[in-house]
Amino acid sequence: MKNMEKSIYTIKAVKPNTPFGYSFLKRIFDIFCSLIMGIVLFPIMLIIAVMIRLSSPGKVLYKQERLGINGKKFNILKFRTMREDAEANGPKWAERNDDRCTKLGAKLRKCRLDELPQLWNIFVGDMSFVGPRPERECFYQEFETYIHGFSNRLVVLPGLTGLAQVCGGYDLLPEEKIVYDMEYIEKRSLWLDFKLICKTVKVIFARKGAR
Repeated sequence: MKNMEKSIYTIKAVKPNTPFGYSFLKRIFDIFCSLIMGIVLFPIMLIIAVMIRLSSPGKVLYKQERLGINGKKFNILKFRTMREDAEANGPKWAERNDDRCTKLGAKLRKCRLDELPQLWNIFVGDMSFVGPRPERECFYQEFETYIHGFSNRLVVLPGLTGLAQVCGGYDLLPEEKIVYDMEYIEKRSLWLDFKLICKTVKVIFARKGAR
């Protein structure tokens, strides 16, 4: 990311809202839905894998280390959408119309289909369907230099989608995203999760906030 002078923000920690039975029911939902979706969407994922293999050199799946709950590291899975040398010059935040994307990769990103392998991350418990999007450790370190308390979002499982994603996604700056993330952590509930999943479907079909 570009080095530039930034305003300093301070994010206060909030206590995660954990209604009775919420964590248990949320985990049951994650396991059941990720398993069913994985089975139903397997043919589509197989087709995507073949298309990636035929369209550009490199691996089909892209693994990247992210920070999960309480800073626990895990490898997030995605379909590869960029060239193999996309980060030859170091980590870089995805940009609109990123020239590192392959032609197929750009289309997959628009439809969020590159995220489908994360159903496995959800199934094994690295992630949930709803929660703050997981970030890389290097970005946490950078964001903390001007967003003090950015790591407070690590108190809950990261998600495939979240409040920030339906309110702007990649179009939001980190200092804007963290506000939505902390609001979700403070107010989360099964009903809020359900509403965010429904809104995510609308966002996907509208192809908003994707890069």
